[in-house]
Amino acid sequence: MESQDWDQRYDSAELVWGSEPNRWVRKECQGLPPGRALDLAAGEGRNTLWLATLGWRVTAVDFSPVALERGRRLAERLPPVVAARVTFAEVDVRDYLPEPGGHDLVLIAYLHLFAEQRRTVLRRAAEALAPGGTLLVVGHDTTNLTEGSGGPADLAVLFTPDDILADLADRRLRVVRAERVRRPAGAAHGATAEAIDALVRLERPRGWSGP
Repeated sequence: MESQDWDQRYDSAELVWGSEPNRWVRKECQGLPPGRALDLAAGEGRNTLWLATLGWRVTAVDFSPVALERGRRLAERLPPVVAARVTFAEVDVRDYLPEPGGHDLVLIAYLHLFAEQRRTVLRRAAEALAPGGTLLVVGHDTTNLTEGSGGPADLAVLFTPDDILADLADRRLRVVRAERVRRPAGAAHGATAEAIDALVRLERPRGWSGP
């Protein structure tokens, strides 16, 4: 899907993903000391704005102007001191070049690209980490297509934790967590339906000095 496709999807509902942060983002990030964060493919900004309320300075990157405008409107409802921590950037993450070594947290939540594109985005994300920084990747697992509910129907854009680790094998990151996790798929899929996600959390060692 390209930016115009996402514009149409975001125009079709008030909030496509709701206003609360993703459950895995909340679980993995709520205990981290606030610093500078990068939210790639941020959509309407639900994770970005939640991080800002915790004290993070966040850059939200997405290629959908409709989504980013909605995020800006949501930010205006927050206390000014919180809203001031957020920057919205209308850029395709496939082309985005983040500042190397400049972020304490890089978040990639439910970004589904073809393997080569995914690998490029992930490696740039890893390079953006400061020493001690966290890279959190979460998305629909490959097994979700046959064993879970919801998510993309194209196997080529799904991934496993092992895929993410392979993409970043030479980036000198420490693995904190890499596993499949399950969550309720939502009312539209039935009361007992579950989605299967791939979750990978990595850290840049504090003594790292690049490249």
